[in-house]
Amino acid sequence: MQIPAKAEYAIRALLTLAATTNSISAEHLAQEQELPAKFLGAIMSDLRRGGLVTSQRGPEGGFKLARDPDSIMIADILRVVSGPMAGVRGMRPETLIYEGEAKHLRDVWVAVRGALREVLEHVTLGQVLRGEMPVAVTRFTSDPDSWVTRTI
Repeated sequence: MQIPAKAEYAIRALLTLAATTNSISAEHLAQEQELPAKFLGAIMSDLRRGGLVTSQRGPEGGFKLARDPDSIMIADILRVVSGPMAGVRGMRPETLIYEGEAKHLRDVWVAVRGALREVLEHVTLGQVLRGEMPVAVTRFTSDPDSWVTRTI
């Protein structure tokens, strides 16, 4: 699974917002995280429509988190900016039907979604900000094999 730039940028911007109680402009967020300003502006609009941030216009304007950072799961952010997790060709895995030798492939896709949820639905923006990762994360990061990239 690849995490799209849009999702990574959204999380980075929200981490910056989680570190303050002040409103921050999209331009400042882009500078702070070295992100493309126009692209981040569009992402922030998605996050506002998704209820994760609020925005205010004017000299004191900008974006703020709409909720406490400890109540925003990383999965929430990904769903707002990228849609459902672990879709297959844009479809939900449980709706797929395969024939013949591939008839059990749906089980693999459902398991992949479950594994993603195991981590992404159990870690909050606040935990990432503080570096206090839950067991759902540390059980993988403490395994040296998790740090090895495989090409085949």
